[in-house]
Amino acid sequence: MPINKKLHIEATFLGTGTSQGVPVVACKCEVCQSNDLKDKRLRSSLLLTINGFNFVIDAGPDFRQQMLREKVMSLRSILLTHEHVDHIFGLDDIRSYNWIQKNPMEIYAEERVQTAIKRIFNYVFAGFKYPGIPKMHLEDVTDSPFAIENIKFVPIRCWHHKLPVYGYRVGDLTYITDTNFIEDKELEKIKGTKVLIINCLRKEKHLSHFSLDEVLEVVSKIKPEKTYLTHMSHALGKYEDLIKELPENILPAYDGLKIEL
Repeated sequence: MPINKKLHIEATFLGTGTSQGVPVVACKCEVCQSNDLKDKRLRSSLLLTINGFNFVIDAGPDFRQQMLREKVMSLRSILLTHEHVDHIFGLDDIRSYNWIQKNPMEIYAEERVQTAIKRIFNYVFAGFKYPGIPKMHLEDVTDSPFAIENIKFVPIRCWHHKLPVYGYRVGDLTYITDTNFIEDKELEKIKGTKVLIINCLRKEKHLSHFSLDEVLEVVSKIKPEKTYLTHMSHALGKYEDLIKELPENILPAYDGLKIEL
């Protein structure tokens, strides 16, 4: 598998919120009522621009809004972590890219996630192709690394309570979301990464997502240069408070934040 050795990566946080986003509908807490734009969080997703190609990790219900906001005019592929609504329900909006790029969108996902996509978006895979439906080409993700345009992606097996999910490492960046446990052998795949992006739901322990203390424990094992928190709920607190409480090398991400490496 020929791989580009030198990668220029720009990562844009398309969304940094949970499945409900922030503000949460009908919530009157100080985070949800905040006027700070850094406390306005769409559903979690990441745009990677690597050597001129755009990739998106997860396409939730805010996908259309996120693509418009960041003016993403081309999209090479979408990589999925798992099949929950907040990570796949924007896939219908790939239709514009189908039309402009004149090809089906490559969707990278493990077999179980592909089965969910075929069920939810059954009209895409039906024998009768209704005019204007999105076009998808499903690509298998397993525990083995794979390449797109000679760019190596390393799947990281994680656990979302009892649901197996994938994170991804590309070059010196690793993205982990919707996770509360990572086995030691998978942590080894992350070691050496310079930038770790990891889910951090709240300060209190949670059944299926990392808490802040658990994130700090993972960071102590991986020792990345920088860690960015994502998939944050309103229970974690306001951005302006978090930035004061966290160590210098651990930062709460926010929608629209761009980093380069």
